[in-house]
Amino acid sequence: MSPAEAKRARDHGIAIGTGTPGRYNAITDVAGVRVGHTTLIDGEGPRVNGRGPVRTGVTVVRPHGGSAFEEPLYAGYHWLNGNGEITGMAYLREFGMLGSPIGLTNTSSVGVVRDTLVEIELGSLGRGRLAWSLPVVGETWDGVLNDIDGRHVTAEHVKAAYAAAASGPVAEGGVGGGTGMICHGFKGGIGTASRVLAGNDGGHTVGVLVQANHGTRERLTVNGVPVGRRLGDVPRPAAAPVEGAGSIIGVVATDAPLLPHQCRRLAQRAALGVARTGGAGENSSGDGFLCFSTANRVLPPNALDAAPPRTYEVTVLADHHIDPLFHAVIEATEEAVVNALVAGRTMTGADGVTVHGLDGERLARLLS
Repeated sequence: MSPAEAKRARDHGIAIGTGTPGRYNAITDVAGVRVGHTTLIDGEGPRVNGRGPVRTGVTVVRPHGGSAFEEPLYAGYHWLNGNGEITGMAYLREFGMLGSPIGLTNTSSVGVVRDTLVEIELGSLGRGRLAWSLPVVGETWDGVLNDIDGRHVTAEHVKAAYAAAASGPVAEGGVGGGTGMICHGFKGGIGTASRVLAGNDGGHTVGVLVQANHGTRERLTVNGVPVGRRLGDVPRPAAAPVEGAGSIIGVVATDAPLLPHQCRRLAQRAALGVARTGGAGENSSGDGFLCFSTANRVLPPNALDAAPPRTYEVTVLADHHIDPLFHAVIEATEEAVVNALVAGRTMTGADGVTVHGLDGERLARLLS
């Protein structure tokens, strides 16, 4: 079964929470958002620095169909625990805008992904522009299964993921940036989910995509059931560091018209979704969350040669009505993590280390 065909939680009858998923139950249910992966799997046996085995990749989230630099979006972020990296956060904190695609990869490949996104974004503007780019790229560490110090992700891989970005269903588990990731002692990786609010709550859509590489086996919880304690017979990866030493990066998208401070508040609630699955933001975990709103595509680019109007109008959701979005983010994040686990197929990587996938059928039986 290919990653694109991997089963998800709901394929096994596991429904998280009470909210209504979108058509694809993915971040791409937010109109205009697109996701692309490049997956790198090569070699087996002992680790040889620079040669492999390779179990890594890159994922690119494009916030809309145009240039994110030319049409930035309001955004905010939250760090649950800062033992990790998301580039471009100083700019985002200062201006409250997302002006680039979002890249996800392994810790040692942040640089090449960031540089390539600069090339892509500025290259689309044409020569002579007095423009610059500070791309957003998040990382988690895949050094158990992958020859991470070999830095096998190249500019061509990033460009391929960018070009492959599409709406519709999103491949999950061991794909793209999530290829070599481990979650709660099982094979982890990319997961996504969405919620659509009821009409009397605004009818807005919230989508979440995670790169899950965090958590401990004993704390794994699904729908409030401590399932990890009942899965002790599943072998743990022999060469893994102390459980809980990994990280999770979450991307939240919504079509609700939010200001930057409201986006930050949604990003905070993604951490509550991680907590519902047993994540605790451990000391050695890098847990960062970014949220952007696809509404208000009227923001001027922050370029030296831009000629923006002196004022412009935006539509804003009143904070009094934001609670349903909070609940949607929490549920979608929890389900995205569970989808990453269920879709994560057993993988053997560097030095013959095997990380087992979480059997969705068995998980469903435990929950019943």
